[in-house]
Amino acid sequence: MAAATAGQAGARVLLLDHADKPGKKVLISGGGRCNFTNTGTEPENFLSENPHFAKSALTRYTQWDFLALVERHGIAWHEKTLGQLFCDGSARQIVGMLLDECSRGNVEIRLSTAIGEIGHADGRFEVAGATAGQLVIATGGPSIPKMGATGVAYDIARRFGLPVVAPRPALVPFTLGEDDAPYKGIPGVAFPAVAKVREVAFEEAALFTHKGLSGPSILQVSSYWKPGDTVSLCVLPEASEILRTARKDMPRSHLKAALSRHLPTRLAEVLAGQIGLERELGNCSDAELSKAAELLTALTFQPTGTEGYAKAEVTAGGIATAALSSKTMEARGVPGLYAIGEAVDVTGWLGGYNFQWAWSSGVAAGQAIAERVAGG
Repeated sequence: MAAATAGQAGARVLLLDHADKPGKKVLISGGGRCNFTNTGTEPENFLSENPHFAKSALTRYTQWDFLALVERHGIAWHEKTLGQLFCDGSARQIVGMLLDECSRGNVEIRLSTAIGEIGHADGRFEVAGATAGQLVIATGGPSIPKMGATGVAYDIARRFGLPVVAPRPALVPFTLGEDDAPYKGIPGVAFPAVAKVREVAFEEAALFTHKGLSGPSILQVSSYWKPGDTVSLCVLPEASEILRTARKDMPRSHLKAALSRHLPTRLAEVLAGQIGLERELGNCSDAELSKAAELLTALTFQPTGTEGYAKAEVTAGGIATAALSSKTMEARGVPGLYAIGEAVDVTGWLGGYNFQWAWSSGVAAGQAIAERVAGG
């Protein structure tokens, strides 16, 4: 987006990529269909040490602007839950669109190119044998290293004296310890839940894995989680009423049977075992049912950690926004140096938000470069 925007405005642009083909992370996103934006994108959907930083870029190039670009290229799309937009066909269409836009701007693309040492003298940057007055760091974060992702953005930032907010895996599954072994014993069981970390809560599906917890609601709260925090799951919001109704309507039944009417059977079995009510429901007191309802509405876990960058969809943290202009994405102390996308300390929710930040911040940098070049 940065290259295409600058190129179409008249700048001469060279795009360097160490991968052997462009857009590798785009190609695997959204199950191969690319969740390319979200209709509900607002600055509030992003984490950063400066929560206001993303406002400028996001409001000047919106989700509707990117959707209009998608439609101009004739790419069919559909909306899933919570405003998530996907290609009807393939993520290859989004990569093709971006390449077409770069071609319109006469952007030169070099693949399989190692960055190596970056030189900087007399206001010009030297990278991989090429020199330019403007350099954009658009290398993302270290999430999904099997795709070639690295932390090179932070190395470049430090090379130029830019501070870096400690990076960490985000939108990532949790690992659980042996105390939670019964839950790890039901991998693949998914269920609707409200996941909560401190005061942050998301209502979407959750999922137990053989290592711990995953699913959309879990990935969402993982971006806010810090070691030592507990994760709370509400798996049955109306638990108190449900249990009392079950005691009245099916007094000879046990807790597992009552829970199985509302939750997956294997989960109901584990929860019943954790609650420990062995008697028929008709013989359970109000206090016992209230205690059971407390667990069902606030099932708590203390993760031992996360599955790390290998399973993280994005990286939180990154190049500190305090060192950048929110309008142009240019480094305040290094004229001509820009940082955009996931390389920056701006992290979106799950559901297309991180792509929108990439598009918006890319356009902001591209426009700024074009204006500088036009002004001589």
